[in-house]
Amino acid sequence: MTPPAGRTPPTTAPAKARTLALLRDANPSLVAGAGLIGLVVVAAGVSLVWTPYDPVRVDAGTRLLGSGSEHWLGTDKFGRDVFSQLMVGARTTLLVGVVSVGVASLLGTPLGIVAGMKPGWLGQALMRLTDLQLAFPALLLAIMFGAVYGASTVTAMVAIGLATVPSFARVARGGTLQVMSSEYVLAARAAGRSTTGVAVHHVLPNIAALVIVQSSVSFAIAVLAEAALSFLGFGTPPPTPSWGRMLQEAQELLPVAPGLALWPGLAIALAVLGFNLLGDGLRDRYDPRLEDR
Repeated sequence: MTPPAGRTPPTTAPAKARTLALLRDANPSLVAGAGLIGLVVVAAGVSLVWTPYDPVRVDAGTRLLGSGSEHWLGTDKFGRDVFSQLMVGARTTLLVGVVSVGVASLLGTPLGIVAGMKPGWLGQALMRLTDLQLAFPALLLAIMFGAVYGASTVTAMVAIGLATVPSFARVARGGTLQVMSSEYVLAARAAGRSTTGVAVHHVLPNIAALVIVQSSVSFAIAVLAEAALSFLGFGTPPPTPSWGRMLQEAQELLPVAPGLALWPGLAIALAVLGFNLLGDGLRDRYDPRLEDR
């Protein structure tokens, strides 16, 4: 039934109020970070089914073309379309980030939980091992792996993941120590719940937000590390497009075609900025220590 003229349907005002409340409470860092990451994800997803040109096709007749209607961002020294390479490079970047952060979180989070729940000699030994691992940065570890097993995307993913394990272990341990001192954990232990049960049902759900924030920050580190490894020749091998290798190939052509370095550099910067902003927004939303600020 149509409402009388001049009267607003009863569901319109609450809906508008909810929308305005969401917009008012939205965290700018979270929104901006999600938007930038969304661009990278869309580019990577679209590249699975379409690119303007074959990103690995060499065409000597179209070398070093500038931006135009045919090649939106121009071509490189081999005649390959830069925009197509950026799209496929986004896919490589996300793959390395997802796998490396997944490896780090799956290894570091349990280590941190064990170290926090067993603060005696076992916990101290685990944390000292993670401190020792901090002496091997991701780049150095990847170079060592590349020298032994050969440069590849898998080598870069494993090296970055292992180098990021200490960060997850430290975050998980700090959160676990706070949870273990809470009253509901003391009650659960007094009721006879096993250590594994406390870890699964009480510790892990309460530190999940901290792990998610750390994952976003570590993703930004993984993007930079992958680009640096590809730049040095220890990351994704040719002909697979990679933002870092695009920078490496463009350095000798900076006076002639500065755009070849501008576009991949801008892509790396936006991706890193997006994940850092997302991490800040998630921290502001889920960190209980910031609720009163």
